[in-house]
Amino acid sequence: MLERHEIEAFLAVAEELHFRRATERLGLAQGRVSQIVGRLERRLGVALFARTSRKVTLTPAGQRLYDGLAPAHQEIQEAVAQALATGKGITGTLRVGFSSAWAGDMVLRTAEAFRRTHLGCLVEIQEIPLYDTFGPLRAGVVDLQLTEFPVEEPDLVAGSVIFSDTRAMMVPADHPFARQESVSVEDLARAPLIGVTGDSPPYWREYIWPSKTPQGKPIPRGPTFVYWLEVPPLVASGRGISVASLLAAHYHGRPGLTYVPFCDAPPIDYGLIWRRDGFTSRVQAFTDTLCRIHAGRP
Repeated sequence: MLERHEIEAFLAVAEELHFRRATERLGLAQGRVSQIVGRLERRLGVALFARTSRKVTLTPAGQRLYDGLAPAHQEIQEAVAQALATGKGITGTLRVGFSSAWAGDMVLRTAEAFRRTHLGCLVEIQEIPLYDTFGPLRAGVVDLQLTEFPVEEPDLVAGSVIFSDTRAMMVPADHPFARQESVSVEDLARAPLIGVTGDSPPYWREYIWPSKTPQGKPIPRGPTFVYWLEVPPLVASGRGISVASLLAAHYHGRPGLTYVPFCDAPPIDYGLIWRRDGFTSRVQAFTDTLCRIHAGRP
């Protein structure tokens, strides 16, 4: 018979294939998961994981155990969550916004998990345009939003950072920068920068599409855009360069474009925001679900 802590430790390592990440995921002290798994293997008399200095993999016995345990553990978690949701009365409709394709994928996956455990609550999702970053949230069109930080609005609350991604420069494939392994923020002064227009706060636009480099050099302005899908063709046609999350390469890659990471720029952080007067039990439950299944990775 396996104890609950043994099941959770085994499943965490089997899914992460990394003892440190499994330990962080479970919120345990360093080395604790390794101890639990080691004792479990000794008690069962079989190796569940093959360990080298470079990687961790499941043994055939470990894979068989995972295939049997994982679905049952998920069913137990969902049954408990459904009981709690029923007791807390989490019903109605929750509207969740996202500002980028990768944030949208995260919201979609979270919504699927949320629906399984909160059967009485409908989740509606929609994209939030960058030209009006906080408008739909303020207007009550959405209740919760996964977006780029920073958010410094007195009527809005920003949760903790959910994940971060490398900041990159989007350039034409034939641009000199495209041949480099990385670029500097100072390089922004050497080409017109395509940035967003609209009602987004100046501090927010400045953080992502700055007007000057850290050394104070002015960054020339290029065309502006309203919707993000305008940016790749503008860049590919040589109208300028832009700044994006490196994840954009997976969602908006196309011939004529190259994404080059910055070597000296902070990452772009993403997190959840909500109205200060709008933190409901539905918002809390969705936030908890997203943090549980996605914390630290998109």
